[in-house]
Amino acid sequence: MNSSVLLFFNFGGGEIIVVLLVVLLFFGSKKIPELARGLGRGMREFKDATSGVQREIEDSMKEVPKKTVPKATQHTESKPREEQPK
Repeated sequence: MNSSVLLFFNFGGGEIIVVLLVVLLFFGSKKIPELARGLGRGMREFKDATSGVQREIEDSMKEVPKKTVPKATQHTESKPREEQPK
């Protein structure tokens, strides 16, 4: 099934020209620039959104406090208490 999908999208030069002619006939020459502008705006908004999300992730990674290493407990030498006679 995967190979049939890949073969479906394997366009040659002639097929692309036919598709462009169909688009030209369907939308007309006046609508094509508007469609291209809309497509460009959509692509730009998508790119801005993805870069914004990436920036937010990077900022949140910077804000995460680094794990603090606990300070070593102070070690004092203590001498054993002398036992008191009973």
